[in-house]
Amino acid sequence: MAKSRYIYTCNQCGYESSKWNGKCPSCGAWNSFEEDIADNSSSSSRSASSAPAADLSERIFELADIGVDSDVRYDTGLDELNRVLGGGLVKGSLVLLGGEPGIGKSTMLLQICQFLGEEHSILYVSGEESARQIKLRAQRLGVDSENLYILTSTDAESVSETIASAAPDIAIIDSIQTMSIGRISSSPGSLTQVRECTNLFMHTAKNQEIPIIIVGHVNKDGAIAGPKVMEHIVDAVLCFEGERHQSYRLLRAVKNRFGSTNEIGVFEMIDKGLREVANPSQMLLAGRPHGVSGCCVACIMEGSRPILAEVQALASKTSYSAPRRMSTGFDFNRLSIIIAVLEKRLGIFMGSLDVYLNIVGGFKLDEPAGDLPVAMALYSGIMDKQIDEGLIAFGEIGLGGEIRSVPHLTHRIREAERMGFRTCVIPRQSMSSIDTSDYNIEIIPASSLKQAFAVIK
Repeated sequence: MAKSRYIYTCNQCGYESSKWNGKCPSCGAWNSFEEDIADNSSSSSRSASSAPAADLSERIFELADIGVDSDVRYDTGLDELNRVLGGGLVKGSLVLLGGEPGIGKSTMLLQICQFLGEEHSILYVSGEESARQIKLRAQRLGVDSENLYILTSTDAESVSETIASAAPDIAIIDSIQTMSIGRISSSPGSLTQVRECTNLFMHTAKNQEIPIIIVGHVNKDGAIAGPKVMEHIVDAVLCFEGERHQSYRLLRAVKNRFGSTNEIGVFEMIDKGLREVANPSQMLLAGRPHGVSGCCVACIMEGSRPILAEVQALASKTSYSAPRRMSTGFDFNRLSIIIAVLEKRLGIFMGSLDVYLNIVGGFKLDEPAGDLPVAMALYSGIMDKQIDEGLIAFGEIGLGGEIRSVPHLTHRIREAERMGFRTCVIPRQSMSSIDTSDYNIEIIPASSLKQAFAVIK
């Protein structure tokens, strides 16, 4: 019986099966199998190869004998990108940059070529655009570096050999889904091709000590297209987030072997490319409504950076048998807990009210410190009482209605003071860790929601 030329591969763990399965036997993911063309070349090459394994004892080094150069990182010229990468682009690293179509991935990479090209040579490999199209985009962005070289090819093996022979300081692959290896019979963009091409570029980057940035597409669910093992191969995974029809973009590190994964970079898309936003708090607070209830300012800690964001809550009488609850930028389950605490501990009945919550600017308030500003915005919206525009709050809410302490209190207060806020509501438990005389802002401690709501008049 002839062997089937099709196999089914799990896009989460890379498990291969001769038939389709609803659930992956290896990782347990549902509906993750994708059809691919079987590759018989690898099995035949393994059977034909009978050479003995090489002795690698000479390549064993003691940790103390391994030196690290002072210039192990390249400055990209974008402080926001350097922050996310952990200080710059590490030599010999493989960085995966993913995001929605048109979000600005290729634009940002072409912009950093202008700065890097002043001292380093860059090879920009494109499988999606012609050299003339890249030239037109470079003219629009004002990129005219003499050390920027363009290569248009989709053959991953030829590109890898070219990088090894030309030895540029930095290489950029745009994109990995267009690359293919000739001996693999599956089409470009398939799980096998993406995995093997990424593995090939990884060996090139490590052997030649050349940092390589590869661009990755995303699927309809927003995850990076290709097998999950691809994210394990690379050293850093950066995700570009934001709406195409909005000007602001967020750059996050999902994985980073050389830095923190808590840092974010904020950019603004303008007609000449991406512009760094050095003060995201000012951007997020611009256009705040005046004299409107249901608005409170929270402080989000993104790594070591405090960012102020506005919380808006709206409560209106429902016209349905069951009230609606909608949340944007805040965990829906957490919102339900806060509503339950307000009803049980403060006697605020919300069973006949629709509740809508929004974090302005597209940020996600996913830390416990956002509980108190959300509760104050809800209380302000229900009671139709305005919160002072110079007030900021942060604290975690317990099921008993108590306000618990949060980390990085000093950084949050300093950021609020710098942005011109006059009053700060904090958990009473945190008063022992700060000195109020060090701040030019009124600090109001609160141990319960009743004490915090007493500030709203």
